[in-house]
Amino acid sequence: MLSTITSGAVYGVRSHLIQVEVDISQGLPCFQIVGLPGSEVREARERVKVALKNVGIKLPPMCINVNLSPADLPKNGTMFDLPVAVGIMIALGKLEQESVEGTLLLGELGLSGELKPVRGVLPIAREGALQGIKRCIVPAANAWEGALVGELESIGVRDVKEAVALLSGETAAMAGTAVSSTAWIEETAREEQLDFADINGQQGLKRAAEVAAAGFHNLLIIGAPGSGKTMLARRIPSILPPLTREESLEVSTIYSICGLLQSAGALRTTRPFLNPHHTITGRALAGGGRIPMPGIISLAHRGVLFLDELPEFKRETLDILRQPLEDKRVQIARSSGSYTYPADFMLVGAMNPCPCGFYPDRERCRCTPFEVKRYLNRVSGPILDRMDICVEAMPMAFADMTSGRREESSAQVRERVMAARKRQESRFAGTRLHFNADMGAGDVERYCALGEAELHYMERMFAAMQLSARAYHRILKVARTIADLDGSDRIGELHLAEAICYRQSDHKYWN
Repeated sequence: MLSTITSGAVYGVRSHLIQVEVDISQGLPCFQIVGLPGSEVREARERVKVALKNVGIKLPPMCINVNLSPADLPKNGTMFDLPVAVGIMIALGKLEQESVEGTLLLGELGLSGELKPVRGVLPIAREGALQGIKRCIVPAANAWEGALVGELESIGVRDVKEAVALLSGETAAMAGTAVSSTAWIEETAREEQLDFADINGQQGLKRAAEVAAAGFHNLLIIGAPGSGKTMLARRIPSILPPLTREESLEVSTIYSICGLLQSAGALRTTRPFLNPHHTITGRALAGGGRIPMPGIISLAHRGVLFLDELPEFKRETLDILRQPLEDKRVQIARSSGSYTYPADFMLVGAMNPCPCGFYPDRERCRCTPFEVKRYLNRVSGPILDRMDICVEAMPMAFADMTSGRREESSAQVRERVMAARKRQESRFAGTRLHFNADMGAGDVERYCALGEAELHYMERMFAAMQLSARAYHRILKVARTIADLDGSDRIGELHLAEAICYRQSDHKYWN
């Protein structure tokens, strides 16, 4: 007898529904799985046989064939255990084929018949809802994840016995538990965030961070040790606008694929903040592996990637960021296919100006000019050119630390950031753009038009600073954000002057 079960698999951040076809016939006893299965999928034969035996279902000595369709897509992971087991039950006549119509099944089986959580339930459930699936049956630990897709009924089961009871129509308590999507979406875990009020002085740094947050611009902070670079960078998430519903689904999908959404307990609404160590490898940063998985820069999607001690990273590792910073995505090619992961993040870097950290203060700095140059050149020109804002952190004054003055809180700064964000939402309504930093060259011409006086001003600055075309466009995008913070519809010379000031520090140290 033949049975067909709907399951799913993840490829990059995209998902495909997989039809698990099971046929049992007379012949030499065998159990084979075809359809480009990976090693984890092939091992499902042993898990399913033992799990069914331990719940009282003994397989007859017959020929069991399982096909995973479409057969030209590689299948990896352990989510096919439950569909294969249920397919065998239907083929044996213990369940009806109608019981799985419009139902998506996912789950890994333990040898006792227990259902263990799997990765990627959220993107697969979203794809199922788009294709008309009405409910999903998943391990109890993943039920809340499926429930994040409001169009689906998500039912969690603890073991294969509960799955069989549910599909056979039993109403007993063991027949699975449906999870409310609304409850999980509202019960979002929010970490306690650091506050800007903890930072004394450094008004220039705070202003640069506010502009960067308002337009989602890349930010580089240069300064001596102890000047507050890291302290400020760690507080940037506290002034960023929350994720929109669509952005939350994008970010949560990536974390689901990596198996990291389980610790969050709900749809993510706070922007990610990733702070990798400088010894990170290129593969860990960009993603990859035999079975490609998202890297750190994809986990930072719609959030902040903070690289502390920027020159300590290997230069070839930093240069991996060049293409993602422009394309907002990472492409990984393998023999099994090409995988694309989103990587639209805000890059924040912090660094000392020299190995000892005190250049250009020659009374304290003992580095030779060659050592300073070699240290700074660890950050390549193309990476530097992609930093919208470069600002210098001046040494803290004693009066700032002891004044007792009440500093602005993150909530106060976030109010201004949110006001600028609303202006951008109105400007970019109906387009693919979210923030000013997302604008391309054509968008800059459309949304950052300059008056005659401002155009002449930028012409002089372009020649004096020997700007590249990319740097020129980035200055205009930053000026557009500064104008948004001021509530202005047009970009004035003051906005352009402030934006140009944020390009002075890189010219000071690298030219």
